[in-house]
Amino acid sequence: MIPPVFDYARPGSVDEAVRTLTGAGEDGKVLAGGQSLLPLLRMRLAFPELVVDVGRIPELRGVREDGDTLVIGAMTTHHEVLHDPLVRRHAGLLAQATATVADPAVRHRGTFGGSLAHADPAADLPAVALALDADLVVAGPRGRRTVAARDFFVDYLQTALEPDELLVEVRMPKTDGWSFHYEKFHPVAQSWPVVGVAALVRCEDGHITQARIGLANMGSTPLRATTAEETLTGADGPEAVARAAEAAAEGTRPSQDLAAGPEYRRHLARVLTRRAVLTATGWE
Repeated sequence: MIPPVFDYARPGSVDEAVRTLTGAGEDGKVLAGGQSLLPLLRMRLAFPELVVDVGRIPELRGVREDGDTLVIGAMTTHHEVLHDPLVRRHAGLLAQATATVADPAVRHRGTFGGSLAHADPAADLPAVALALDADLVVAGPRGRRTVAARDFFVDYLQTALEPDELLVEVRMPKTDGWSFHYEKFHPVAQSWPVVGVAALVRCEDGHITQARIGLANMGSTPLRATTAEETLTGADGPEAVARAAEAAAEGTRPSQDLAAGPEYRRHLARVLTRRAVLTATGWE
C-alpha cells in the first residue's frame, strides 16, 4: 500500500531533532532504521504529519565504555551491535540475542534503540535490555533524563518517551563473570518469538548466586521473571533449576493469537527458562 502524505525532516543533531519534535507535538514520528515504522505507514496503521529522520546524527551511533558501563548509541544497527568487540566481551547476551533478530537485511537497517522505542513485547531485545538492567537516556526540551528499562516499557507499544523526546543511548552494566543464554521458540526463521527467554546467571562454588530472567511475549510489555530469579538463587544442579523454572510464568498475562494461547505460552516460558539457565550454567 501507499503511505499517507507526511512532511519529512532530517535533523543533523540531537538538539535540532528535539526542537523539530517539539514543534510537531503528537503528530511527529521518529524514523530510525525504519523496520517498524515503515510497515506501519505502508499499511496505514500510523498517520504522522511529520516524520523526523534521525539516521544522520553521528552522536547516536557507536559503542563505547564508560568505566564499568557499556554505552550503545540508539541508532547503532543490529549488525553493528552483533559484531562490536565491546558488546561481545561485556554484553554477550545482547550479541547472542541480536544474532536471532529477523534476517541479515533487517539487521543491517534496524537499530537497537529503534527496537526498544517501538516496545513490541514480542521483540527479542526489550526482554534482553530488562535482563541486563539497562538504563535508557532520553533527550527532550527540558534536557536529558535516564529511565531504567523496568520503567521504560509502559504498555503494548507504549514507552515512557514523551512525544517531544528522543532516545539517545542505552547504558548497561558490564556482565563480565556472568554466564548467559538466549532461548526462544519461533515457528519459522525470521519470525517473532512465540516466547523468548533471556537468562543471565552468576555462579560461585557450584551454585547460582544471582539470576536475571527476561521474558519476551508473555504480556503487554517485556517482563522479568522475578519469582524464578529468586528461586534460582542457591540452585546447584539441573533438578534445582527445573524446580525454579516452574515459577517462570508467575505474574504474566500472555496473549491469545494465531501462534499460541496463554497456557501454551506459560508452558513455553517454563521450558525455555529451564533450557536457558541450564545452557548458561553448563549443567545440561
